[in-house]
Amino acid sequence: MDRADHLRDQPEALSELWPRARVIVLDNSGNALADDDGSLRAPLGRELSDGPGGVGAAVFLGLAADGQAWFSIDAELVAFDAPRRVDLRSAAGHWPLLQASVFAQARALQHWRSRHRHCGVCGGEVASARAGWQGRCGQCGTEHYPRTDPAVIVAVSDGERLLLGRQAGWPARRYSVIAGFVEPGESLEQTVAREVLEETGVRVRSCRYLGSQPWPFPSALMLGFAAEAEPDEPKTGDELEEARWFTLDEIHAASARGERAATGEPGDDDGPLLSPSISISRWLIEHWRVAAQARAGR
Repeated sequence: MDRADHLRDQPEALSELWPRARVIVLDNSGNALADDDGSLRAPLGRELSDGPGGVGAAVFLGLAADGQAWFSIDAELVAFDAPRRVDLRSAAGHWPLLQASVFAQARALQHWRSRHRHCGVCGGEVASARAGWQGRCGQCGTEHYPRTDPAVIVAVSDGERLLLGRQAGWPARRYSVIAGFVEPGESLEQTVAREVLEETGVRVRSCRYLGSQPWPFPSALMLGFAAEAEPDEPKTGDELEEARWFTLDEIHAASARGERAATGEPGDDDGPLLSPSISISRWLIEHWRVAAQARAGR
């Protein structure tokens, strides 16, 4: 997707694109309108002409590789309905990449706009500008932009094992790598060391950046790291219910279980489960597993 920033200040060009553009429609809960089978129902702009909303009320998302424009709009602004609503987590696991990416982009912008309707400087009402990518206070003129919260997520190893933790509210037996938000005045490397120490009591020696993933639940950008740490005994506090080291064999077995939840029926394997495949957490775990297998000559 080409986000085509240069078109955000060209209302006439956007109006020309609108009739043939695809529009993702989101309800008040941030779910997308979908067909009976759960696939995205994205009408053309000209199909939404009967409602109070139009190109002026929509957010311009960009241009696909074939040149088709994509917009998003709130369902309350259009006379359009669909048999189903699909949440972003479900869509990320089943929809084509372009559609899932469009949904993530639209959902993050909807969340920002719905929570920044008044200026933080003077309290005045904020109006949408630049095709939904800017807010402008009608009272003091302050400009506001979509918020992204940087967070580190890190696969911590003592050279032989991988450190995983779980929160009390997660599905039974699910574990993930360690994560936390960046604080003001802090480098990413400092955040890695601080968050791992605060959540598990394990001391990080070094870390390196591997990759990132937007995580619009509601507005995080996950920055993935691999870290080497001391073989300290994990100690949890308020954030984690449990944290412990996992051997390569344990990670391999957990990976083989997939993403299913426990059924509770006799004979069900009650071993640990890993993060969903849509998450950078799972990617970091698999990255460590493959590297550890190579080191072990497996």
